[in-house]
Amino acid sequence: MEIIRNDDGTLVVPVEPERGPDAEGDEPDAAEEPAGPTTRLLHPGEGGYDEALAEWDLQQHDGEAATSTADGRKEARALVHAVAEDPDHAVADAVAGLDDPSASAEALRHVLAGGVHSVEDFAAEVADAEGGEPLPTHQASKIIGEIVAELE
Repeated sequence: MEIIRNDDGTLVVPVEPERGPDAEGDEPDAAEEPAGPTTRLLHPGEGGYDEALAEWDLQQHDGEAATSTADGRKEARALVHAVAEDPDHAVADAVAGLDDPSASAEALRHVLAGGVHSVEDFAAEVADAEGGEPLPTHQASKIIGEIVAELE
């Protein structure tokens, strides 16, 4: 089962079902149904969200690792800042103004692939380059996910 990214930024991730012992206390019966749900809904900022978002991105690109260029990263920083500053998160409008959408997408994919600390560091880069305070990690992850989805 694949990870599904919803329009609101939440992720539906597969969960390994738990198996309970049969009535006699032996090993689980292979014919039993799973004891719980087989998916979980993760929201930005929730434990495991950043890792699941990185995994979602990899599955969208057939496991190909992202690469980041200086120009792509610079444009990505400006893009994340613009979306964060707009209360309506006008992602489509912000993306329309990019010189090299592909390089920006790759830079943001590279950030996601690095996990939580990479997102934290990128949020600090955005604040240094564009001004203001660093975005909270969950907010930066959500914005990056929205941008990457729009660029796809």
